[in-house]
Amino acid sequence: EMDLASGRTLTAWRADERFPMMSTFKVVLCGAVLARVDAGDEQLERKIHYRQQDLVDYSPVSEKHLADGMTVGELCAAAITMSDNSAANLLLATVGGPAGLTAFLRQIGDNVTRLDRWETELNEALPGDARDTTTPASMAATLRKLLTSQRLSARSQRQLLQWMVDDRVAGPLIRSVLPAGWFIADKTGAGERGARGIVALLGPNNKAERIVVIYLR
Repeated sequence: EMDLASGRTLTAWRADERFPMMSTFKVVLCGAVLARVDAGDEQLERKIHYRQQDLVDYSPVSEKHLADGMTVGELCAAAITMSDNSAANLLLATVGGPAGLTAFLRQIGDNVTRLDRWETELNEALPGDARDTTTPASMAATLRKLLTSQRLSARSQRQLLQWMVDDRVAGPLIRSVLPAGWFIADKTGAGERGARGIVALLGPNNKAERIVVIYLR
């Protein structure tokens, strides 16, 4: 748990151990996409067309748009709010694949988090496997950079946060037990062998005050 404003660690347990990211990587992925938008190398309005063979398991939004395609912004919304796996793969291709996303992480100072595979193989969660992993401490620091530092423009920060606010597939976790009036923006993940994860911004009085990162394996 990290204070959003100061970056100070509030509580930590096994915070420097590696855990599979699973679908929580989609927040970082869309952060990388927004960085390309800020640099003038990408446009959220750009339409991406794809084929049936591009679809993988669990693609509830992208499977409905084979005929007309989806914009980069629509793909990010699908990847974060509905955890659409094909949307994530299509976006991952725009940033140079897993190696490109890992390079982006290094550029913003995260020397721990790594993505090695695509959806859905990245959810394998084999014990002792460093592929597609992060640590809670590294993920919290990276989320804070994306949402508060100058790594992204203010507009892109607001967009990334809004996608997390609009998350529609995280109900059974923190959202279900949150006190009335609390702010939450989150992204969950689920992998094989019972692996689970959630990254979230929380705070009372409908204000984002802290980052919470929880991984289980």
